[in-house]
Amino acid sequence: METKFDFSSNNLFTPIAFREDFNQFARLSENQAWSLFFTASREDSALGFNRTAGRFWTGLVVATVVEAVLGVIIFQSF
Repeated sequence: METKFDFSSNNLFTPIAFREDFNQFARLSENQAWSLFFTASREDSALGFNRTAGRFWTGLVVATVVEAVLGVIIFQSF
């Protein structure tokens, strides 16, 4: 059995965000952004390629921020 993976690369343990070939000003999807966040820039496809997971995490953060702001507004008035 022969593997085609290059183990001698200098980028083997380098975070993806710091590799020369990673971004080059390309747009990131929500999944790629959250995958990079959760894996500390080690993997950009950890959540897969389904857009639903990225939208879920984005919606969760937005809902949490809105709930916190509304909670402060409501409970500070009493």
